[in-house]
Amino acid sequence: MYALIETGGQQLKVKEGDLVKVAKLTGAVGEKVELDKVLMLRTDDGVKIGKPYVAGAKVVGEIIEQGRAKKVVVFRYIRRKGYQKKRGHRQMFTGVKIAQIIG
Repeated sequence: MYALIETGGQQLKVKEGDLVKVAKLTGAVGEKVELDKVLMLRTDDGVKIGKPYVAGAKVVGEIIEQGRAKKVVVFRYIRRKGYQKKRGHRQMFTGVKIAQIIG
C-alpha cells in the first residue's frame, strides 16, 4: 500500500514506515501531522486516483525532526567587469515518519 501526496509544492510517493523530508511544517518534534492532499492511493483493492485529490484519504505521520538542509552556494559574476556576488541559502525542512495511510 502506498500513496502519492502533495506537500510544499512537491509530490512524494510514501508508504507506511517511510522517513521523508518535506518543506517546513508547523509543529514540534513528536507531534502528529495529517497530510490530506492525496493524489493517488494504491491498496490491495486497487487504485484510487483523485480529481485532483482522493476524497476521504489522508496520510498520518509524526514529526521526528525540524532542521535546515546543507548550504547551497549561489555565485554570480559578470565576466570582464569585476562583478562577483556570493550568497548562501539553507532551506528549512521537516522530517516526517509515515505512520498510517487512511483511505
